[in-house]
Amino acid sequence: MTDAAAVTRYFEHVLPDAVDVAVHDLRRIVGGASRQTWSLDLAWRDAAGEPRRRGLIVRLDPGASLLDTDRALEFAVYRGLAGSDIPVPEALWFEPTGTWLGGPFLVLERVDGCETRPQRMFAEPYAGSVERLGRRLFEIGGRIAAFDWRAAGWEFMDAPAPEDCWRRELAHWERVIEVHRSDAQPVTRAAIDRLRRHPPPPAQRVAVVHGDFRTGNVLYDEAGAVRGVLDWEMCHLGDPLEDLAWTCMPNWRWGRSELAGGVLPPAEAHREWERASGLRVDPGAYAWWEVFAHVKAQGIWITGARNFADGKTRELNLAWIATRLIAVEDRALIARLGADARRDGGAGAGGAG
Repeated sequence: MTDAAAVTRYFEHVLPDAVDVAVHDLRRIVGGASRQTWSLDLAWRDAAGEPRRRGLIVRLDPGASLLDTDRALEFAVYRGLAGSDIPVPEALWFEPTGTWLGGPFLVLERVDGCETRPQRMFAEPYAGSVERLGRRLFEIGGRIAAFDWRAAGWEFMDAPAPEDCWRRELAHWERVIEVHRSDAQPVTRAAIDRLRRHPPPPAQRVAVVHGDFRTGNVLYDEAGAVRGVLDWEMCHLGDPLEDLAWTCMPNWRWGRSELAGGVLPPAEAHREWERASGLRVDPGAYAWWEVFAHVKAQGIWITGARNFADGKTRELNLAWIATRLIAVEDRALIARLGADARRDGGAGAGGAG
């Protein structure tokens, strides 16, 4: 999406009363392995002739990515959370076809004066607010779990029964891995088998699950405030402990291995989440979702590797994932499954953990 003229034509289409529509400072934001993310400034004159200007974000589907997701669902989630106690950017337009820019895309407001890169949290001017950011991160995670999706009328969501949350998610990611794997994946297969043999207890509440809630997917400012939760493309209804275990997994600790998300001691993170969600972090259920998080991550990495190997994308970050993160995830699973087996005499992770 480097053609500013094509982008301008789209905004002329969705703003039929606007005149002198112009796109400025169109640039791709580094990152976004599941979507291309572009920033721009849109200028126009309204029907009264008054000049207008707004910063926008365009989230465009590439030809292939780390995972396949539902653009319409993501847009509906952004719209559905507007005005709630979960901060999200305003969702403005959704284009389901490739007519305008070569692929489906969302247009969101751009939230200025903040950062999303997790490594920046530990440098000035953000470093002094890391603890506050951490508390806010896990509070918002709890609020997502507490969001009343039934009252909000989220009929577009398919709600599982509490006892089926784990089964549906495990089956989904097992299918993803099976479709995209290039070899036997014996470590991941062993983890899936163990998870199936030792299921967790039913979900305390069928809740909104962000699917990728972590440092790196929130906008934060110098004061440690979270000003927007991003990347809802994997959102679904399920066991909210899925999100908590994902947020706390070692992948997102950024060299601060003792801290959940790189920002808070795990016990404090869990307390913040419990206060905001009204739920309890059951140790056995949480242990199951911890192992599941690594299986899910492996599914994402394997998908990206397959798309690069098949020539569906030339994104170099997918090649990097293919050569590094799959092996990293295997080592994490081996360590976790081995620790579980030693702890409980081979009973496995999950409800017995």
